Amino acid sequence: MSLNTITVQHLTVSYQGQKALLDISLPIAAGKITGIIGPNGAGKSTFLKGLLGLIKTESRNVQIAGDSIDLHKQRIAYVEQRSALDLSFPINVLEVVLLGTYPSLGVLRRPKKKEKEQALAALKTVQLEKFAKRQIGELSGGQLQRVFIARVLAQKADIIILDEPFVGIDMTSEKVIMDILKELKKAGKTILIVHHDLHKVAHYFDEIILLKKKLIACGPVSTTFTNRNIQAAYGETMGDIVIKGVADA
Repeated sequence: MSLNTITVQHLTVSYQGQKALLDISLPIAAGKITGIIGPNGAGKSTFLKGLLGLIKTESRNVQIAGDSIDLHKQRIAYVEQRSALDLSFPINVLEVVLLGTYPSLGVLRRPKKKEKEQALAALKTVQLEKFAKRQIGELSGGQLQRVFIARVLAQKADIIILDEPFVGIDMTSEKVIMDILKELKKAGKTILIVHHDLHKVAHYFDEIILLKKKLIACGPVSTTFTNRNIQAAYGETMGDIVIKGVADA
């Protein structure tokens, strides 16, 4: 088993007595880009937060290579939805990216020259090195998302978890980010992305997890991204929409 294989067993989450996620068990393949898709309210963000132990769960057994995921936190980079962030916080772009170096620094140590060089190199990769001193509140949605990807790069994490990174961003930023993620996959990283645009699924992901509070299906896109599974998740609301890259099974 790879060091980056994640196994989820019996993940159940309730909010105010209502089940938000019901007994999810599945493997997440190492070294692949896995998309999490499903309708609004399907529990996609809840799945990520439950997996990471960021919210209270009714039951949860998540392991990486046989150990509890909680022992591997330093190896995981998590970028939550942009709407959850306070953009008025007085922090500039370089400072945000430097936060990615903190997990490996240890308690009370501050980033030094080496970490600053690491952060600047990450900004260069996302094509935003000229924005190093810019306040984050002055950035467009796409630029901001690229800054968060730079923070992930500075962290040098093995497992990268992104919640709806492409919502409300420009096509240039989306392409820059996706190209970087594909390079990270080639380097053996495990990448998990909550995504809402079904037309991009076949182009972006190796594997998918299809949720609707419970697990509808998971596995390689070629065998799992099917009309039957999409109907099971999205119901009749999908009608006869034709989605690129869908298998007929």
